[in-house]
Amino acid sequence: MIDIRTLESLGGADHGWLKAKHHFSFAGYYDEARMGWGKLRVWNDDLIRAGTGFPLHGHRDMEIVTYVREGAVSHRDHLNNEGRTKAGDVQVMSAGTGIRHEEWNLESDDARIFQIWIEPARRGIAPRWETASFPKEDRKGKLMALASGKPDAPAEALWIAQDAEILGATLDAGTEVTHVTEEGRLVYLVPARGHITVNGVTVPERAGAAIRGETELIIRAGEDAEILLVDLPPEA
Repeated sequence: MIDIRTLESLGGADHGWLKAKHHFSFAGYYDEARMGWGKLRVWNDDLIRAGTGFPLHGHRDMEIVTYVREGAVSHRDHLNNEGRTKAGDVQVMSAGTGIRHEEWNLESDDARIFQIWIEPARRGIAPRWETASFPKEDRKGKLMALASGKPDAPAEALWIAQDAEILGATLDAGTEVTHVTEEGRLVYLVPARGHITVNGVTVPERAGAAIRGETELIIRAGEDAEILLVDLPPEA
């Protein structure tokens, strides 16, 4: 099953400084049919205006992954972590027992991010934050693990507290990659740029593909494309 959620069908909010599209129910957007995809609870497609951002606020027991598509975001939290994550790079925050943080676009241009929340395998872990660089050229024509909690995860992938992984690739028009997953696992895939097909099904730019029961995915770029894919454990 490959269920396409077009950009036009997503929930959303426009706060002026923040324009958001919600793949799943979030904040003021509620859709009983879109409460998440397995352990994936949030996938927000955010535009943050230059010089604005999210003031200090808190989270608990959630793995929060930020993928920066354009521009940069700057992070600060109560654990004295500070850092700037730029386009193509990733930051991971394990909220665990509780973390208070702020995220700002301190640049002169707008920032575009994907914000991805995954439920952890266990509650009450120590909160933490880290960021890493993943040059787009390094994942050209191949899927690269950006964040993972799998035992065989490559060393460069950021750790998350769940048996899940977030993979990214950049594809030239007409090229393809294959993703193989174990039976029963779920996949959620979004082209950040360009349209693609997955096993022959078209996925437009910034649409979501909720995938179940497909152990081999052939992902082909209809134009130059950048994709992000989350491979999730089976539903309990």
